[in-house]
Formats: sequence, structure tokens, C-alpha cells
Amino acid sequence: MAASGYTCVPDSPAEKQRLLSSMSSYGSQDVLGCGSHRPTGPLGDSEFHGQLRDNDDEEEALRRKLKYFFMSPCDKYHAKGRKPFKLGLQLLKIIIVTVQLVLFGLSNQMVVTFKEENTAAFKHLFLKRYQDNHPQAVHTRKELYSRISFVIQQYMALPEIALGQYAYVKGVGINGSALSLCQRYYKTGTIDPVNDTFDIDPHVVTDCIGIDPTTNGSAPRDADYKNFALQFYQLISVTVDFQLKAINIQTIINNEIPDCYTFAITIIFDNKAHSGKIKILLQNRASIKECKDPNVSGHAENYAREFFDVVVAIVCLLSLLLCGRSILRGILLQHEYVQFFKHKLDRAVSWGDRMEFINGWYILLIISDMFTIIGSLIKIGIESKTLSSYDVCGILLGTSTLLVWVGVIRYFSFFQKYNILIVTLRAAFPNVIRFCCCVAVIYLGYCFCGWIVLGPYHTKFRSLSMVSECLFSLINGDDMFVTFAEMEQSSTLVWVFSQVYLYTFISLFIYMVLSLFIALITGAYDTIMAQTREQVPETDLQAFIAQCTDTPSSGKFRGPEGSSCSFLCCCEW
Repeated sequence: MAASGYTCVPDSPAEKQRLLSSMSSYGSQDVLGCGSHRPTGPLGDSEFHGQLRDNDDEEEALRRKLKYFFMSPCDKYHAKGRKPFKLGLQLLKIIIVTVQLVLFGLSNQMVVTFKEENTAAFKHLFLKRYQDNHPQAVHTRKELYSRISFVIQQYMALPEIALGQYAYVKGVGINGSALSLCQRYYKTGTIDPVNDTFDIDPHVVTDCIGIDPTTNGSAPRDADYKNFALQFYQLISVTVDFQLKAINIQTIINNEIPDCYTFAITIIFDNKAHSGKIKILLQNRASIKECKDPNVSGHAENYAREFFDVVVAIVCLLSLLLCGRSILRGILLQHEYVQFFKHKLDRAVSWGDRMEFINGWYILLIISDMFTIIGSLIKIGIESKTLSSYDVCGILLGTSTLLVWVGVIRYFSFFQKYNILIVTLRAAFPNVIRFCCCVAVIYLGYCFCGWIVLGPYHTKFRSLSMVSECLFSLINGDDMFVTFAEMEQSSTLVWVFSQVYLYTFISLFIYMVLSLFIALITGAYDTIMAQTREQVPETDLQAFIAQCTDTPSSGKFRGPEGSSCSFLCCCEW
């Protein structure tokens, strides 16, 4: 990255200087020469070097500015004596952001576990003869009526039979009832398979009745559900909708006030296919809100978590401002450098040199800071029970923590042995992207083909996303035998096609695509290692900075421009 190179210390090893300067900042082109923008004339010609040797005060000041801009934090400290507050701020941010994510993760894990376990409990309570990981379905009218009656009877007896403590939510169903039993069917329809005729009106009619639980446990007054006649020939679906309340008291373990949940449960008897098989599904949507008058013995109001989230947001806001200021300084310095070359040397600056001033690590940190600030605000709302966006908060905080830890790689780039990995990845990146674009076309072709041809006969090819997951697993050598064995042999032609399809895909992607992918990385690494043993061509920017032979400890960087310094100015990187 931009801040990681061009220290130009004369007493540093030549090999390290070449390695770090060849690919040390954002915007540098890969060492393989792909996509690089070279100036119209070579910098090393005698005429241009003669211009560079004719140093006046303005040129020396600009070279010194450029050299200082591309120094590492340690070199900047030796150059001007300013403590690297921004570096310390980033290290502090890594710690507190990680702690914040761990605390939120523990809380979110309990929330997700509570939802999943309640969903499993509802399936066992309301679905007759339910077994885990087994699809539920009925095939006769008697079974359908029996399953519907079972759901309603279990709902009525819920306080006596359930292990969890649930409460009914009244007034949410049809006509202000607690439970709604509805059927959806075509308005009119006759089907005559004998004569191969049918007459269907596609308009859908919804017929519902409401049921309320009784307080004494006796039979419900609204027993009309037993006389609820289903229109089997036109039937599309039957749904049972109701809501239940519960309280998650396990959050007390983490010193948090318990949450109050409302579960909106929908049991669907799906007959859209009209295939003689009605599928049974249970859907559970949970909403969280603040409990009324919470009281935990021996527990006082604790705002430590909210205070910590505010501290994290403030630290990230300060980091965002400092990184934004550094990017602005880089743009201003780039403009000054471009104008100097234009007016003093009558030369144009290549886009490769221009992009050296834009530090990609700063952009990464700014994105991370924005995610952390927004996630912290949502987390404060969750802890104050005014919001329940656990998923959104988790995505923001998780992504921000990922970017923060990825940003640690920048500091490894200051060391030769670690920087070679970063330089290799950057050198191989353009070729890898082009290679992946070509491979993606073939991969998508296999995905569409497998979905259309094998989808009706193989469970792993039923949807486009499942096809992509299955093929990606095959590339990594997972579930090969299972994928072959689960292929139904109901159609000989499709079975033969599946064998050709799977064998060609595995052979192409494992033996050719993966090998070429690894070869690209290996080739870039070999090129980098070869260039560490020979002179690397310099860009105009590198050659211009190299004319400045002042070391960071020479004291020449402590100019009068540093006399007036604000707080943000002192926070150098």
C-alpha cells in the first residue's frame, strides 16, 4: 500500500529495497507488466536525469514531502518525532471491535438458539407424528382432517401439555379471534379424468373461521372447525394461523434483561400440485420487544454495555476522520506532484504513479469504521430493547471486524519476508480475475444444464443454488460417490447423460482448471523471487523520490511546516 514503501534509506539492503519498492502501494501495477501505464519516454534517459539533478529548493521540498508521505510509521517517527497516534488508535480499535463482536455474538447465539428450539418444540406439539428431518405429508382425506383437528386440539390444551410457558395472543385472527383456520380454493372447478376434461375458474376464494381458546379447558365454543368442509377438488391450501408469547430468561446469564418474544406460527397444508400428496409445513416468525416492568432480584440497571458501544463508535469515528484526512492529503500531494511535472519538467504523470497516492488500506478502514459505527448504534438499540435487528447488526459488526483484521496485513508489508506474500497476491490478482471470468462462463453453463436436465431426478439439482453448491463441492472432492449414487435410474437416457455430465465436469475442473489456477499463483511467485535478484525497472515516481538521499533520522524532515500543529495533525501514520 501507499504508506508501506519508498523509504529510500541508503543503508537498507538492496534486495529489500527492490522488493518493497516494486509493489508497495495501492494502484501499483503487477510485476508481470499486465495493465501497467508507462510514461512516453524512459525516465532513465540522460536528458531527464539531467533535469532531476538540477535541484532547486522547490524540488527538494517536494521530494522530501513525497518521501515522508510514503514512509512507514516508524520512519515517520524518526523523521519528525511525532508519535504514531493513528497506529496506536488502529491497534486499540482492533481490540475493542473484537471484544464488541464477541459480546454481541454470545447474546445473538442465545437469541438464535431460543428461536430454533421453540420452532422445534412447536413442530413436535402441533404436527402429528412429527419426526426430525422427515418431511410431513398426508395422502387421504381422513388424514388431512385428523391433522387439522390435532393442531387445534393441541392449541387448546397448550397450557397443560407444553413444557415451555406460552401465552395466547387474542384478537389477531379472523373476526378478532386468536386462531384462524382458512382454506384457499378455486372459485369453481370440475375435473373429469375419465373423459380427459376439466373446467377451472382460476379466481381464488379464501374461506376462514376463527377459534378462541377457553379458560377452563373445555371444548371451544366455536366448534365449527369440526364441520369445516374442505373443497378437495378445487383446494389449493389450508392454513392455521395463531400467535404465542414467551420470555427468554436465559439472557440473565449474560447480565442482560430478558427479552419478550411473540411467535407468529403458520401451519400450511400445501395442495398446489394436486398430486394426491399434501405437504405439511410449519413456519415460525419471531418478533422481540421490551418486556413490561422487568424485575430481576439483585439486578440493578447496568449501562456498561451501552457505554462500551458508545466508546467503540467514538474511536471508529476518530479513525474514520483520520483516514479520510490522510486520503485528502494524498490527493493534494498528488496534485502538487502532477503540477510540478507538468510545469517544471513538461512531462505527464502516468495513472500508475497517480494511484500510488491513493492508499487502499485507508479506504478499507473507512468502510470498516462506517460498518462499526452503524452496527454499534443498532446494538445500542437492541440492548435498550427498542430494536430487534439482530441479523443486520451481526452482518455489520462481523464484516467490520473482518475488514479490521484484514487491515493488519498492512503492517506485515513493512517486513521483507511477509511482504513477499502480499506482493505475490497482488501480482497474480489481475491474471486470476481474468482466469476466473473465463471459468465462470463454463461453470454457469454446467449449472444451468444440471438444473434443467438432472433437477427432476436428483435432490442436489432441484434449484440453481443447490446445483452451484453441489458442483462446488465436487470441485473440492466432497460427496462424489453420494452424488453418483443418488442419481435415480427411472430414465436410462437421463442416467447416461448424468454420467457423462459428472465425469466431464470433474475431469475438467479438478484436473485442468484447478491446476491452471495454482500455476498462476506459482508463476507470480517465481517472477517476484526472480525480480528480487535483479534490478527492477523504476517508475517516474520512484526515481524522483530516490533523488532524495536524506535518511529519516537526518533531521531534515523537521521543517518549519511542522511548527503549527493541531491534534489531528499530530496523529501521523
